Amino acid sequence: MFSDIEIGVFLDELEEKLQVINDNLLILENEPGNQGVLNEIFRAAHTIKGSSGIMGYEKMSSLTHNIENLFDKIRQGELTVNTEMINVLFEALDALNLLKKEVTGESVDVDIDGLLKKLSQFMGEQNAAANGGKKSEEARKAEEETAAVVEEAVQKPKEPVDHQWQQLDDNVMDVIREAEVMGFQAYQIAVMLDEGTQMKSVRAFLIFETLQQMGEVIKSTPPADELQEGSFDLSFEVVLLTREDLDQVKNTLMSIAEVNRVKARIIPGLQALEGQPKIKTAAKTAASSKKAESSPPKEQQTVKTAKTVRIDVQKLDNLMNLVGELVIDRTRLNRFVEIFEEKYGSDELAESINEISNHLGQVTGDLQEQIMKARMLPIAQIFNRFPRMVRDTAQKLGKEIDFIVEGKETELDRNLIEVIGDPLIHLIRNAIDHGIEPPEERERLGKPRAGKLYLKAAYHESHIVITIADDGRGIDANKIRRKAVEKGLYDEESAARLTDREALELIFKAGFSTAGKVSDLSGRGVGMDVVRTAIEQINGMVELDTEVGKGTTFTIRLPLTLAIIRSLMVTLGEQVYAFPLSNVSETLRIKKEEIRNIGSSEVIVVRERILPLLRLAEHFGMGSSDADELYVVVIASAEKRVAVVVDKLLGEQEIVIKSLGEYLGDVKGLSGATILGDGRVAIIIDSRELIKEAGISEEA
Repeated sequence: MFSDIEIGVFLDELEEKLQVINDNLLILENEPGNQGVLNEIFRAAHTIKGSSGIMGYEKMSSLTHNIENLFDKIRQGELTVNTEMINVLFEALDALNLLKKEVTGESVDVDIDGLLKKLSQFMGEQNAAANGGKKSEEARKAEEETAAVVEEAVQKPKEPVDHQWQQLDDNVMDVIREAEVMGFQAYQIAVMLDEGTQMKSVRAFLIFETLQQMGEVIKSTPPADELQEGSFDLSFEVVLLTREDLDQVKNTLMSIAEVNRVKARIIPGLQALEGQPKIKTAAKTAASSKKAESSPPKEQQTVKTAKTVRIDVQKLDNLMNLVGELVIDRTRLNRFVEIFEEKYGSDELAESINEISNHLGQVTGDLQEQIMKARMLPIAQIFNRFPRMVRDTAQKLGKEIDFIVEGKETELDRNLIEVIGDPLIHLIRNAIDHGIEPPEERERLGKPRAGKLYLKAAYHESHIVITIADDGRGIDANKIRRKAVEKGLYDEESAARLTDREALELIFKAGFSTAGKVSDLSGRGVGMDVVRTAIEQINGMVELDTEVGKGTTFTIRLPLTLAIIRSLMVTLGEQVYAFPLSNVSETLRIKKEEIRNIGSSEVIVVRERILPLLRLAEHFGMGSSDADELYVVVIASAEKRVAVVVDKLLGEQEIVIKSLGEYLGDVKGLSGATILGDGRVAIIIDSRELIKEAGISEEA
């Protein structure tokens, strides 16, 4: 029976190796003779075969064994890679991803017999999946050999043998001497794994985890990164600082599965070095640090292993909520300090409180930043899905696509990653289906047969910007106008008056589609409205830029996190409101005579652009100001701008978003609330809803 830690490590390694196979299969299809890619796939399949066999997942082991055999023949030049083979290998990869669910206890029904037969046919072996799914003789023989090796290793007496200890350099000895002063003992430990150990990296990880629970590993030979990759024979050596008894350490290590032998010794430190000072001087410490920077040979380097802990994401969410409460209290304390100084002046007590407030603010900010980082994940977690999807979609539609992905290392809040996946799928599929032309059409237009599709992610100020761009046919505004008339959304005269920008915005309307025919990929009149709705629900924006015959670009702007945002604070009467800065374009102070009227609506002109004017007090039924000078907040969503009249601008502030829940119901124009430093509640404005309510489109 395997522990939760072992299963977790197996799943992590399995996920990594499946991704390696997926990525390299996509490369292999375009570079059939790439030996490096062939070797990567072979090694990944070999690792999965061995680890899954040891863990007892026979279907997974049998399938990867056949994949391994196939690639061995390809590497030897006995077989040639073709599209049919790649398709079958992707089928096998899909099956392995389903079989992965077995590890977590889910019940899955995956019939691998057909896949084994297809793989064997490529190798000219017809008997692999015969007799109702019985294993091939070769697969059975391999499993029997593995089982025999494991059984022999388990039964082998775990006796210590002579071992040639690694010499320790001065840097390591300096650390040991300092540790002994603080009551630690230093042990040099050699660990030998069983012959036939398939998951060497897993065993090394478990051994390190066990040692870290007893003390601190300050050196590893080979280095820790090589151990984690499994780049060692069967033995390795570590230096451990601990207060545990030596026999206790040895017995604990011997209890780990597939550990064959453990040899350990006490490293002589201060006891064996008479006359040495017990505590180094500052000069000596500096000299040692400088010496450590000179990078000794790799095998002699002192390696500090990374400490990681698996944690339930719900705990991170709870921590984020608590930090939010701390941010609120920090704001309230700052307000209290201001009041205290106004009342009692700048005496010693006031200065002490101010110092405490500043320090608390700094610590809270650092804590908030670290928890936000803990919630961040590389966007590669989403992006890695798409090369395979693009390949399959393009093949189905008979198109050639050059898919270029950049910025996979960009990190995004975990909650945002969970939401952004489906909108990106819609946009990428639409680009392939509607945007990029078939190869023959592209040739007639003087374009390369293969269309280019870009997916990029990057940081921009306080946002993450994701771009999906293609060099296809673009979106024709006239075609959209005609479609709007056909659907009864506009009459011909009204449609003709629509600007190109207004016409293009119609593609985000529910049920609107320009597809000539319905397919199982797109063109069902759904999708783009779902994209915008999903993105706006996480305080993001989606923008469209297109040129007929040149291509289309969608730009998605997302906040770094959903929980804590910077806002512009304003007042209406005695009530404070907050505009998220992500939607604030600028602030203005205008005179009453600058306001113009178009029909029954008020507008202002800002740098030759006509902006609808919305009086926030009137919108919420609070009356309106008749002052000669007005404060205006210009808010933006996509290409639209609206000027919102408020009573007063208070400045920027970091706020914690709190849901209104069911207390106020569905109030248009409001998205949440926050608590201010004086304990009052401020209402958070839903900028996108206000822009929709304004009802007037800007014109250049």
